[in-house]
Amino acid sequence: MRSVIILGSSRGDGNTARVVDFLREQTGYDVINLLDYKIGYYDYEYNNHEDDYFPLMNRLLENYDRFIFATPVYWYTMSAVLKTFIDRISDLLRVNKDEGRKLRGKHMAVISCGHANDLVEGFELPFLHSANYLGMHYEGGCYTWNDGGELTTEVQQIITNFAKQLTTNESTRPTVSK
Repeated sequence: MRSVIILGSSRGDGNTARVVDFLREQTGYDVINLLDYKIGYYDYEYNNHEDDYFPLMNRLLENYDRFIFATPVYWYTMSAVLKTFIDRISDLLRVNKDEGRKLRGKHMAVISCGHANDLVEGFELPFLHSANYLGMHYEGGCYTWNDGGELTTEVQQIITNFAKQLTTNESTRPTVSK
């Protein structure tokens, strides 16, 4: 299974990026930093159709089977950067329907990072419900924390366990021939 980590943080080199780097080291997955792209907000007039969203999504849909969303926890939810990216899926469902249909059968997971071991209940619900609505397979989430220093041994172990869960899912999933 071809997997990509989509980093949606307001800082490309912050705590969540440290977590993503460690996960990438464990898995070898590619990383897309949303800060490297100009992605406008969703609007009903589709005024952002010439930004980087459609080319990026086309690339993701063609090259990856699993999207691992990586986000800091801001005000009990995902970052605005990631929320904007996910909101733009509406463009795929309304304007580029053929591309939007390519989300069906893909896989989604989430890794998040806060400042302390205190994730609120329900954080994963937007991801779970979005995956269900889109016909994607939700593979769960992993919560980490960091106060700006090196990742603790406990957090490294949590990420390692998450990486094993993802790679085990890859090796136990039956192959489908076309």
